[in-house]
Amino acid sequence: MDSIWFKLLGVVVSFIVAFTVGMTYMGLSRKITARVQNRKGPPFYQNFIDAMKLGSKTSAIHHGVMQHFGPAFLMVSSVMSLMIIPVLNNGMWFSNLNFHGDLIFLLYIMVFGPLGMALGAGQTGNPNSAIGVTRGLSQMVGFEIPWVMALVALMIQYHTTSIVDLMNIQVESGTWLIFSSPFAFIAAVLAMLGMFRYSPFDIVGAPTELASGPMSENGGKYLFTMMSSASVFAFAKLTLYVDLFLGGASNLIELLIKTFVIYMIPVLYGVVSPRYRTEQSIRYFWGWPTFFGLLAILYAVFF
Repeated sequence: MDSIWFKLLGVVVSFIVAFTVGMTYMGLSRKITARVQNRKGPPFYQNFIDAMKLGSKTSAIHHGVMQHFGPAFLMVSSVMSLMIIPVLNNGMWFSNLNFHGDLIFLLYIMVFGPLGMALGAGQTGNPNSAIGVTRGLSQMVGFEIPWVMALVALMIQYHTTSIVDLMNIQVESGTWLIFSSPFAFIAAVLAMLGMFRYSPFDIVGAPTELASGPMSENGGKYLFTMMSSASVFAFAKLTLYVDLFLGGASNLIELLIKTFVIYMIPVLYGVVSPRYRTEQSIRYFWGWPTFFGLLAILYAVFF
């Protein structure tokens, strides 16, 4: 019984850590992007100030029940993903609620939020929201294929659908999966570029084209919920990559270093990349990322 309460308390602590780290990383990305573009940029803690301001405001725009549910779906998807993903190796407080088969469960729960947000944004009637939703779902179809292929390759190669088992395999063998499953890692990283939606894959919000797309009719607490869920989801995805390919982390310092290094891949790639059109984005993910995903599966089957 005590272990259950420890796990639940670990989930609460994980959420606080995820929110704090995610917000900080998003703030640092704005600062780094500004410095690369020879600007000063906002302070790294600006996102916390924005979140507090948004959380204290109210919105007078109400388009129906689904508009309320859209941001809620995003938050539920983010928290559920975080609850399944182990944050630290063999950590009682951060082991969370993972189970055998959690990789398959994550494939479903990670798309639950975007689909719910699509329904919420669609009810607003704003054409920018509708266009952004269409672009987002189209792009999701693109990067989900190499992402799923990378995970399937890991499941085939190591005969498990458990994140904890994959972490233990790396600890026992002393070899990270980035080296023992290189094609799966490449496919997963290339798919990750679309998951974070930095340039050139920022076609969903595209402020200069769509006035932020699905977020056009959302302000105040709605935008605060979406911003919070984005920070938690970013931390969850980065931690998942660390668990699957970099052997996990034994303490928070190691986790922060590994997640930050991975986070810099889409950030720095976005700094030097102009925005794609929707068809260019899909064509990209169905090209090299899918090719490496196929190689990963073949490598897992024959080697």
